[in-house]
Amino acid sequence: MIRKLFRFLLKAIIYFFIFSIASVILFRFVPVPYTPLMFIRMYEQMKAGESITLKHNWVPLNEINVNLQKAVIASEDGNFISHNGFDMKAIEKAMKNNEKKNARIKGGSTISQQTAKNVFLWPGRSYIRKGFEAYFTVLIELIWPKERILEVYLNSIEMGKGIYGAEAASYYWFNKQAKHLSPSEAASIAVILPNPRKYKATGSGPYINKRRSLITKYVNNFGPLDFDGNIEKKKPKKK
Repeated sequence: MIRKLFRFLLKAIIYFFIFSIASVILFRFVPVPYTPLMFIRMYEQMKAGESITLKHNWVPLNEINVNLQKAVIASEDGNFISHNGFDMKAIEKAMKNNEKKNARIKGGSTISQQTAKNVFLWPGRSYIRKGFEAYFTVLIELIWPKERILEVYLNSIEMGKGIYGAEAASYYWFNKQAKHLSPSEAASIAVILPNPRKYKATGSGPYINKRRSLITKYVNNFGPLDFDGNIEKKKPKKK
């Protein structure tokens, strides 16, 4: 009995590694059609007696305005281009902040970690899920270039109630394609990502408006994204 159980567990582990690695390789080239979170949200809507809303239009990275690319990096993961999937300084900073009384809870997850969670896993804070998240984060950092991680992230992240990805969010909030977003509009979408079902990209309160102004300044003050290094600062114009 023990041998059978051991063999079963061994086969399950082997199959998991094969399936997970194959999935990461597949999505290196193929658009992600749906994510576990999309199905979870649809179930929640159905259970609450609400009409099911799912808007998701995949577009390549070059059709997502660089303003939004910069805005989400500034808002969610300032060291995205330079780290290897985990930002230990950001995690440590978030932990110290969360220890304070009445502090606004912050997370230290990188864009890579969020992408791993959104595409392959389910939402939650258990150690088991965090372990799987770390595993998939390592895989996508090894197999996907940074451009692909950002592309999948921007096409899969929840950006409103039933709204997923930059293209759907751009139409929903501003009635335009993602490639036409202004710095202010891009910042408006980026700042709601921590809680897209609570915050609004338009008609927001003081907290979101303040954050949007900060992110807009960041987008305007930095030059082209360099995926081989860092975000390049704009060079001052010669007089």
